[in-house]
Amino acid sequence: MPLFFSGKAANSCAVKRQFFQENIVSIAKERINSHFSFSIMTVTIDSNSGFCWGVVRTVQIAEQYLEQYDNVSVLGHIIHNPKEIERLEKKGLKTIHVKDFERIAGDAKQSGATPRVLIRAHGEPPETYRKAFELGIELIDATCPVVTKLQERVRKFYDQGYQIVVFGKKDHAEVIGVRGVCNDECIVVKSVEEGLGSVNVDKKTVLFSQTTMDRPTFYALRDALQARVKELIVDTMQNIAVEFHAKDTICGQVSGREDKLAAFAASQDIMLFIAGHESSNGKVLYNVAKAANPRTYFLEDVKELQDEWFEGVETVGISGATSTPQWLMEQLKKAVEERYSSVLA
Repeated sequence: MPLFFSGKAANSCAVKRQFFQENIVSIAKERINSHFSFSIMTVTIDSNSGFCWGVVRTVQIAEQYLEQYDNVSVLGHIIHNPKEIERLEKKGLKTIHVKDFERIAGDAKQSGATPRVLIRAHGEPPETYRKAFELGIELIDATCPVVTKLQERVRKFYDQGYQIVVFGKKDHAEVIGVRGVCNDECIVVKSVEEGLGSVNVDKKTVLFSQTTMDRPTFYALRDALQARVKELIVDTMQNIAVEFHAKDTICGQVSGREDKLAAFAASQDIMLFIAGHESSNGKVLYNVAKAANPRTYFLEDVKELQDEWFEGVETVGISGATSTPQWLMEQLKKAVEERYSSVLA
């Protein structure tokens, strides 16, 4: 036989049931919180990271020409970042090399269109300009002014008979251009040891640097070569007029980031450094961040994120090279927030 309750009894049961349910939920929450804690992750993009003004200028020039013409090419990858290269290729930018000049000049002759080729921020040797002129190719010179100044200074000292030493990477596009202005009659070194082993200091010498190298090593190389010059003068016991000059041609905007990046990296639980694997500047800045924060991770693509990086993490810093576009860092920030914004500590 079913049971029926009066109005007062029914209300009393309902109140008791609600009280019981609320207490069960409260007890469950207390027990969960006694074992686990939840925190909201903060993700911050380094305000001093991303494109340097030289790269910004080059990309802007490329986009301006792509809006006006269909046949725009660039000598080599416009920057060392595959994602930005892909974006510009979708707009019509084609990547070529000097060996392709005759082909594109022939194609243009048949179509009646003017071939247009962009020189990227790294610059090119004089031979490239000469060949383009002979074939009727219009060059769009987007060489970074800092690189242009470096080439001019190297040429000036080379014409005065100095031995040219370049601190940099021999096959880097910028260094290839520098080598060209002195007819490849220079010594390229990437370490103090290499410099001491290959530079003849009894010749009048001038030391330059690739614009994206690290400044501490440049000055260590300068000091080592200066010490060798002094040893030479003392050892020979002759009045030898040995000239040695060191010209710091490292880009100030690039080197100025190092201290700021170190401070930013040290303030975060982990650092995500996103850049192209071929970026020389990216490698330098990544090592700066890694030295300041051992939990710094290098990635080229958002797909490379690893779950284990974020265990117990509350603050995440994001930075990049001078060739890392802002949109890519924003994309990385969004991915981290969507996947890991509420973490179980």
